[in-house]
Parts: sequence; C-alpha cells; structure tokens
Amino acid sequence: MASIETITLEVADPTAADRFYTNAFGLDTQIRLRASEAPTTGFRGFTLSLTVSQPATVNSLIDTALEAGATPLKPVTKSLWGYGGVVQAPDGTIWKVATSAKKDTGPATREIDQMVLLLGVADVAAGKRFYVGQGLTVAKSFGRMYVEFDAGSSPVKLGLYRRRALAKDAGVTPDGTGSHRITIGGDAGPFTDPDGFAWQAATPARTP
Repeated sequence: MASIETITLEVADPTAADRFYTNAFGLDTQIRLRASEAPTTGFRGFTLSLTVSQPATVNSLIDTALEAGATPLKPVTKSLWGYGGVVQAPDGTIWKVATSAKKDTGPATREIDQMVLLLGVADVAAGKRFYVGQGLTVAKSFGRMYVEFDAGSSPVKLGLYRRRALAKDAGVTPDGTGSHRITIGGDAGPFTDPDGFAWQAATPARTP
C-alpha cells in the first residue's frame, strides 16, 4: 500500500516559515521547507488539516498560529461535524484545525492526532482512478464529491475534493494560477498527478 511520508512546502523564506510552524503548531519535523520563488496567485489547490482530540486543543493551536502571524480565514466555530477553524500561514499555505468532539474532556494540549492533505481536483473520479493506479488504496469514496485513501502507518492522510468545494470549505475563492508550492514525498513517487501535484520518492524525515 502506497503512503505519504513527507510534505515539502515551497516558501519564499524557509527560516521564517520554520519559525512559524514550530511556534504555531509545533511542527518542527513533520513539514519540510524549500526555498522557492515560483509564481503563484490565489488558491493553490490544497489545504492541510490538523485533527485533534477536543475543542480546547483547537483553540490553543489556532490562537498560537494567529499570534505567530497567521491570517484568519474562518473563525473557530461549532458545526454539525464538530469544531474547528481555518487560518492561512504567512507563506500562503491554508491550515484547518478541527476535532469531531464537541466537548472538552480535559485540559488543552498541543497533541496532533493526524495531518490530512486535501487536494482540490477538477475530477474526483478521474483522480481516484489515477491514484489507485499508483498503488493507493481507497478507504472512503463519495461518488464525484470526495475520496479518501487508506493512510496505513503514514503520518499523513490523503483525500481528493472538488477544487471549488475545497476552496469554499477553506473560506477562499477557487481562483488561482501558477505553482501549487507543494511536493508530496511517498513510496508511490515520483510522478505528477492530473491536477499538477508533484510527488517524489520519500527520503527519511528530519530529526529534531
């Protein structure tokens, strides 16, 4: 079963981005950073989500992200599915922090249960066929709306969502051009998917 081992974000200032991710979310090893000035405008076609155990932890992570320089896109709020909010990092990456729990069961922590990479695609069914062909296993599928792949022991779960719907969920317009500014590292790569997302062969993750 193919899996994602690393996420590399292409940013204008890796030092500043590293400081942000360490202070905001405690992501000092999970995210890699690479200097890039590749042209990009508007929505980059993907979001990263951090799923946590309870609302207090959502609040803690969102608050530290805003203090570290993130821009709010969707305020933290309750919904039918749980509790969460969306921010945009200074480098332009969109992050959602959420929990399916609606009540706290203890003090806030900084613990992240899972990272989820959602790719906004033009055709979910076509994307699903492509990724199955690359060795990924479907865990959940909702027709042409959404597909989620089995993460196995991977630290990152992958899902495909219609681009316009993903942008709406993130609180931004779907328009955007240029580089996605992300490279996915996994044992399925290297390849580029139908929507232009680049994969590379995974290399060992950074150590603290």
